[in-house]
Amino acid sequence: MYTFTTQTMTYIISQLTDLLSKIQAQELLEFEVLNPDLYSSYNGNIFTIKGEEYIFRGYKSWLDLAQLLQCKMLTPVLLKEHTICMKFQKLNNDASFHKSIIGNEEKYGKDSIFSQIHKNEESSFIYYYLQALKNVKLDTRIRILNLGINSGDEFEAIISLSSDISNLELVGIDYCASAINTAKDTFKEYKNISFYTHDINDLDSLNLGKFDLIISVGTMQSSNLEFNPLLMSIVQNQLKQDGAMILGFPNCRWIDGEMIYGAKVKNYAFSEMGLLYKDVIFSKKYLQQKKYRVTITGKDYIFLTATSIRSDTLLS
Repeated sequence: MYTFTTQTMTYIISQLTDLLSKIQAQELLEFEVLNPDLYSSYNGNIFTIKGEEYIFRGYKSWLDLAQLLQCKMLTPVLLKEHTICMKFQKLNNDASFHKSIIGNEEKYGKDSIFSQIHKNEESSFIYYYLQALKNVKLDTRIRILNLGINSGDEFEAIISLSSDISNLELVGIDYCASAINTAKDTFKEYKNISFYTHDINDLDSLNLGKFDLIISVGTMQSSNLEFNPLLMSIVQNQLKQDGAMILGFPNCRWIDGEMIYGAKVKNYAFSEMGLLYKDVIFSKKYLQQKKYRVTITGKDYIFLTATSIRSDTLLS
């Protein structure tokens, strides 16, 4: 077992990267470090214990490192009075819905790997999504449209946050029939929630009218959609002038049960967020031109929240 005392994080990353390249998925990598519970300190400070120096690093630093190295951090074990055994389990990169070879529609269906993902149980997702809903003053938004609703996670959050869900009209659209059927079954007790299996490139044909709030999380960046013209069309044709919009841009990947930070595009072996930021900045500039106040928050998902300046007096 490796023991890291005063070695730099640069050295540790190099050593662990080399060791991980020599083991198989699901195998463990174990190493001894200073117990973070012993001190309240910034990372990098040195403490001397029984004549030996140790660099302090908190659990968050080790958890971040595990994720960056595409590992799962398991529960550490106390080794000595002042050290613990850190356990990193190498993730299986093939256990990802991103690499699914089933048909495009059912890649997100009820029997897919994607269906095992529950975003509302990821604190870094649900915290910022709830914040976005509060920022648009949810209870003032009567007609709500969600594009790419899948099985309905975003509606569950709306129901939990709304003071009176019966006052709202919720509409969810997705091209995956099995996901929509799951959503219909989940929300069957709500007569004011409806779902459509439909291509969001052709929203006009549904004749749904305009909405007070439009939400789309992780959908509009799909390869079969042209982001810029689609966004402009939705704002012009489906969003009320005094309405609001919440867009969620994935800045993560889902691998072997873990949400891994950082967007990834084809032909890059590492996270590259250029396309993500391009879409975020276009959305911000376009909505500002249309008289919307725009905020950008989030981490693993970047949330763009837009509220009409025209509605400020009404909602204040």
